[in-house]
Amino acid sequence: MGEKSSTLFPITFNKSLVVDTREERLSADGGAVILREIDQRLHITQYLAENLHDPRDPNTTIHPLVELLRTRLYLIAQGWKDADDADKLRNDPAIRTAVSTRKGQDPIKPENKEDNSSKPLPSQPTLSRLLEILADPNNRKVLRQSLIQAAKDSIRARRRHRFQQCTIDIDSFPIPTYGHQDGSAYNGYYQYNCYHILVATLAETGDILDIQLRQGNVSSAHELDDFLFPLIAEVEAAIAKVVSVRGDAAMPSEPILSGLEERRIGYCFRVKSNPVLERSAQPYLDNLPPYQPESQREWTAELAYQAESWSHSRRIAMVIVEQKQIDLFEPFNHFFLVTDWTEEQISGSDLLDFYRQRGTMERWIGEFQDVLQPSLSCASRPRKNGERTTQRDDFACNEALLLLYALAYNLLNIVRRLMEKATRQGWSLRRVREQVLKTAVHFTLHARRIWAWVARPAAQLWTLLGRQITRLHPVPT
Repeated sequence: MGEKSSTLFPITFNKSLVVDTREERLSADGGAVILREIDQRLHITQYLAENLHDPRDPNTTIHPLVELLRTRLYLIAQGWKDADDADKLRNDPAIRTAVSTRKGQDPIKPENKEDNSSKPLPSQPTLSRLLEILADPNNRKVLRQSLIQAAKDSIRARRRHRFQQCTIDIDSFPIPTYGHQDGSAYNGYYQYNCYHILVATLAETGDILDIQLRQGNVSSAHELDDFLFPLIAEVEAAIAKVVSVRGDAAMPSEPILSGLEERRIGYCFRVKSNPVLERSAQPYLDNLPPYQPESQREWTAELAYQAESWSHSRRIAMVIVEQKQIDLFEPFNHFFLVTDWTEEQISGSDLLDFYRQRGTMERWIGEFQDVLQPSLSCASRPRKNGERTTQRDDFACNEALLLLYALAYNLLNIVRRLMEKATRQGWSLRRVREQVLKTAVHFTLHARRIWAWVARPAAQLWTLLGRQITRLHPVPT
């Protein structure tokens, strides 16, 4: 007697189990609190709010710019990538507490309509207008600068000083597009409509240093010089004294190679094979030792080569790898690397090891695509007469959204590195999200405090992570 007869759905396997809901401050996204604490210590969103231009009228503004930024970043990091998801989570206690600028119990206490002491998360239209604000050219520059700023602050918060030397990995990758997205185009290499993204990461930490939205039909190295050289100057000023650059065969060109040499930047790129290189390599391939399928052996050979578009001859390291699988026709595989380091500075085998470390960067970019799943779909809806409802720059809005995805990735990457240090284990971004951030938390109000009761299976991981967070050195504002 006294039990409710209506439930969410009936259970047949155990009649004593009843599935129902009631007004409780429960959240499945307790990790938003962790993201805010790291954000607070590194001043990531605070830096943005202080440097971005907000054209809104302060007298009619309900949500400060910093709350809008936190909402969008934390939702992306937690796996809620669509702005529509904010409407579903408007009263989620964990996210409301994490994004709010208010102190005490105001973020989640019962809403008081008279003084507006508590308010839900921003709505989907408000977050869409945020992208229009960020699409401003100057604001996009600030977003770009925040990527390097966040990487610099996270390094100094753990090390107190910058690196002596670091490596910038550059690459490109596609983001599929659907519908009529401004700038999307068919890419013959990937064979679908997409944006062709240019990205640079810091090899020592995995942070994204810069990312650029490009049309889908451009080449991998399109506008690379305008992208790379200013980035190198900023990295040298903020992160490391000595910088080197690494990339695949689609990146090297005469402007890039000569520009790096003029700046005395060490580089290593793979070079596409051609008949001239193959003729130079043939004497070495003819004198290889007998094939041994039970083991894998490697050799390097030094070549000098000048392409028609190059201004001078450059060092080429030919890499010969004995394949594990038995292939009577091609038992050996070979490829070429170009570098401005001399053989005295770095041997051929060490250069090969240096280039292969680029595989870690490819794994990080794969995580960015797989875990965050960036969906760029900012498009003004046309009216019945074919005209657009607004005059906004959809391509610029999509680039601003891409930069937010990159910043959310860097925030997740900081959690990953702290968890690896705390547990002395390797962590993927998916594991970080599923085991640390997607944690059930029960919020209660008591004695002028907000109590967040964490599910016991995650409590141990939160304790280990919390110790690492408290050890972060304060970053000057």
